[in-house]
Amino acid sequence: MSESESGGVRSVQRAVDLLALYDADHPARTVRELVDETGLAKSTVVRLVHTLEQCGLLWSRGDGRTVPGPGLLRWAELASSTWKLPESALSLLKQLSEASGGEAVHLYVRQQGARVCIARHEGTRTLRHVVRVGEEMPLWSGAASHVLLSRAERADVEAVAAGAPHDNWPALLWERAQHAAVTGWSASHGERETGVSGVAAPVFDKGGRVVAALALGGPTTRFTEEAVAEFAKLLVESAAALTALDCIGGTAR
Repeated sequence: MSESESGGVRSVQRAVDLLALYDADHPARTVRELVDETGLAKSTVVRLVHTLEQCGLLWSRGDGRTVPGPGLLRWAELASSTWKLPESALSLLKQLSEASGGEAVHLYVRQQGARVCIARHEGTRTLRHVVRVGEEMPLWSGAASHVLLSRAERADVEAVAAGAPHDNWPALLWERAQHAAVTGWSASHGERETGVSGVAAPVFDKGGRVVAALALGGPTTRFTEEAVAEFAKLLVESAAALTALDCIGGTAR
């Protein structure tokens, strides 16, 4: 890669990183906030903001704060249409939650070193695991991560594990990913947060790739050995049904 190409890639990455700072908790940002969050020079941030405004990806409100721009609306609508599951798939999530006794159901896909929730059914239990659609979680932890990494190369798994705040995690994550590959499901207890457990099974595409992880999550006190065994059975059946629908990423139309 030439120096100019490398610089172009770096600029794109910086722009993407800057846009990522806008979320539900921070829908508007000042230049000072962007400088503090990115660690970039103020001149660089101002240049990036100006470019993104020209592209319609940011909008200046006139009060010194910027918000996501109208240019994102077309992409947001397209993404919503592409990733929204058909009613048949949403019904499967609801049925899985009911069969599990009201546990929360989440569907995750991998995005580099993270897993992103693309669909959920909240469940009916008063104490439940809540992950919003679009929310990112670290790929180094949790049953869903084991499943998403179950077909990955060891070097890839170890690179993901490098971000974990635990000793010997590369070997442990590889072991758990391999176990998920053999059994067809995985369970976890307190890997990311004490007291939270999960069970997950893989969803495949027509080519046999793991494209998503279907998971049940909740407090560890409810995820006993007997409950996990029953949850695993339900998840494997439901994940197989989702695989048959071929609907991840808008492929079933």
